[in-house]
Amino acid sequence: MQTSQPMAHPRTVKRVVIAGGGTAGWMAAAALSKTLGKTLDITLVESEEIGTVGVGEATIPTLVVFHRLLDIKEQDFMAAVQGTVKLGISFENWKDVGHRYIHSFGTSGKDHWSAGFQHFWLRGRAEGLASEYSDYCIELQAALQDRFSHLPRYHVNYAYHMDAALYARFLRGFSERHGCKRVEGKIVDVATDADGGISSIKLERGEVIEGDLFIDCTGFRALLIGKTLGVGYTDWSRWLFNDSALATQTTAVRDAVPYTRAIAGTAGWQWRIPLQHRVGNGIVYSSRHISDDEAREHFLSSVEGEVIKQPWPIRFKPGQRQQCWAKNCVALGLAGSFIEPLESTTIHLIQRGIVRLLQTFPHTITQPAIDEYNARLDEELQHVRDFVVMHYAISDRRDTPYWRDIAEMEIPATLRHRIELFRETGTVFHVPGELFGENSWIQVMLGQGVVPKGYHPTADVMSKEDLQRFLDDIRSNVLGTARQMPAHMDYLRSYCPAPKP
Repeated sequence: MQTSQPMAHPRTVKRVVIAGGGTAGWMAAAALSKTLGKTLDITLVESEEIGTVGVGEATIPTLVVFHRLLDIKEQDFMAAVQGTVKLGISFENWKDVGHRYIHSFGTSGKDHWSAGFQHFWLRGRAEGLASEYSDYCIELQAALQDRFSHLPRYHVNYAYHMDAALYARFLRGFSERHGCKRVEGKIVDVATDADGGISSIKLERGEVIEGDLFIDCTGFRALLIGKTLGVGYTDWSRWLFNDSALATQTTAVRDAVPYTRAIAGTAGWQWRIPLQHRVGNGIVYSSRHISDDEAREHFLSSVEGEVIKQPWPIRFKPGQRQQCWAKNCVALGLAGSFIEPLESTTIHLIQRGIVRLLQTFPHTITQPAIDEYNARLDEELQHVRDFVVMHYAISDRRDTPYWRDIAEMEIPATLRHRIELFRETGTVFHVPGELFGENSWIQVMLGQGVVPKGYHPTADVMSKEDLQRFLDDIRSNVLGTARQMPAHMDYLRSYCPAPKP
C-alpha cells in the first residue's frame, strides 16, 4: 500500500460531494444522509447520460445488516427491486466439467471450542458414519430444494438478488428524504487547491460545486482519485486472468431459485441471477484466451429465455487503487477496486468502504485517519482477492489453454498457506473482521476436492456411538427443517410481491 504525502492543512468537513450515482454513489448518500444528514451538507452529482456498469445484481448477507442499520424495511426494498433471496452460489464445472457444489451462507454442524465441526465430520467420514458435508447445513439444503422462509427459532443467513438500477432509484428516494441533494450534470473538470486536494468539480453547463470531502463513485474512469489526484492502481491480472465481460437480461422461463449460478466455461464463466420479473445474465472471460466475437456467440447461444437487451461489453482490470482515500477524496466501488463478481463481493466492498468511513468520519481530515482507513481496507481487499483466486487455483480442469495456464500460475503466498493448512490439518484460521468465515473456505475447498489428510484429535474423544448420534441428530434436524420450508417463490409472492414492470 502506497502512503500519501501528509496533508499540510487539515480540513474541517461540512460539505460532502459524491461524484457519480449508481449503486456506489447512492449507497454512500443513503448511509451518510441517514447517519449524518443533520450535520452535513451532502450533494450527489450524476449524469443520466452516463450509464452504470450494472454487472452485479447478487449480494451477500452483509447487505441485510446494512439495511437494518439504516432502518430500511426489507419487504419494501425487495418489492421495489424485484428482489429474490440468495442462500448461496451454485458452482458448476469448476472442479471439473459436470461437477457441481454449492457455497452457502450457512453454518455447518456444531463446532467445539477447540475444533470446528469439519474435524468431527472428517472422522465420521473416515469411519463410514458421515454423509455428504452439505447435509449438515440448513441454508445449503434449502438451496438444493429451492426453499426459503424466515424461521422463528433459527437465524437463516441469506442475501438478495436485485435489479441494480431499481436499487439505485430506491436509495435515491431514501437519501433525498434524509436531506441529500441531487444535481444533474456531467463532470468536465476537477479543480485542486494549493495542498493538492480537491476543491471543486465543474459541470458541463458551467456550474461549480465546492466541497470539503469528495467521494469518487465515477466507476472505472476514477475521475477524482485517479485522473485528478494521480493515485496509482495495483494490477492483479497475474492471478485473475479475466478482463472482459458481457451482460444482458432475459425473460424468466421458470420460478426463481434461491441461489446464484456460476457456470465455468472454456475461458471464463457465466452468471445467472434470477429476479422476480427477469434473469440477469453475464459472461466474464479472458480476452487472451477467447475473442470478443466467440465469447458473445457462446454466451447468447447458452442463455435461457428471450433476450430483453442486447449484451453490452465491459472491459476491466482486476486490482485495487493504491490508496482508496487520498487527500480529501475517498474512492468507492469500481473507482477504488475491482474483483470479478464471482463471489458477489462488489456491493459488499462498497458497503465496507462506507461503514469504515462513517466509523472514522472526521470533523477534520487528518493523515493518521487516512492511513488507518487505507490499511484496514487494504487487508480486506486482499482477503477477498485470495478467496476468489482460490476457486481457480484448486480446480482440476486442464481441458483448455485457459485452465492449463491457470494451473501454472503462482498464487499469492497468503492463499497458498490457507490451502496447505487445510489440506494437511483440516484447519481454517479466521482473522477477526475478515468477510469470509471458516465455513465458506471449507465449503469451497471440499467442494473442489481438497480433502484434508487428518483431523483434530478432539474428534477422537467421542465414542463411535456418540459420534454417530451427534452427526445423525444434526443431519436429521437440517433435513427436516429444510423440508418444512415453503417453496422460495411461493414465500416471496406472499412476503414481498413486486409490481409487474
